[in-house]
Amino acid sequence: MSESIFRLEGVSKGYNGRCVVDVPGLEIHRGEIFCVVGPSGAGKSTLLRLLNFLEPPSTGTIHFDGGRYGPADEVPLAQRRKVTTVFQRSILLNRSVWANVDYGLWLRGDRTGGEAVDAALEQVGLKDLARQQARTLSGGEQQRVALARAIVIKPEVLLLDEPTANLDPYNVGLIEEIVRELNHTRGTTVVLVTHNVFQAKRLADRVALLLECKLVEIAEVHQFFESPSDPRTGAFVRGDLVY
Repeated sequence: MSESIFRLEGVSKGYNGRCVVDVPGLEIHRGEIFCVVGPSGAGKSTLLRLLNFLEPPSTGTIHFDGGRYGPADEVPLAQRRKVTTVFQRSILLNRSVWANVDYGLWLRGDRTGGEAVDAALEQVGLKDLARQQARTLSGGEQQRVALARAIVIKPEVLLLDEPTANLDPYNVGLIEEIVRELNHTRGTTVVLVTHNVFQAKRLADRVALLLECKLVEIAEVHQFFESPSDPRTGAFVRGDLVY
């Protein structure tokens, strides 16, 4: 059995009395690509925020890489730095592409990151645009800058929140290939939230369906798409489940 890097027990998150995420149990394996699919408003982005320790759970415990964290626990900075997120609409600094990618290293006090920044930009195909202002780039290029900014700090876990939404097929293909390479060459654990079931099928080792704040099914990618155990999963995969 694969080692778990995350284990959630009785985790829920609510706002003003409304449940947003309710996960009695979930394990994410070290080194896998784990995709979470579901309609808008199902709680997918909130789940990522919990995994990145951007906010605590309302109830339950998040076990991460040897640590155990509940609603009132402070997560050590060293643990938080093992996880990073690329959001659907990443906020870039009003600086060059190179300076944006270097920013995470700078925050960590690393002033010797030149080669690492160059390598990250090479990996996402933007080395020739290193001196250009990041905000002048296309949407797909900006998303690759955000991905390079995540890559350069070498996280153990990369969380991706709809990273290719509204991008053209060329940039979708590039970003998916970068994610595969990170996972295969570095062993980076990837948790990907996406509306795109085809993307989940291309990338995932395992897939989870989140509906109305609850996990309906978690399965290996082939089983999830070819022989799901829950009829709602089958309906979602076929496009018959409309919310």
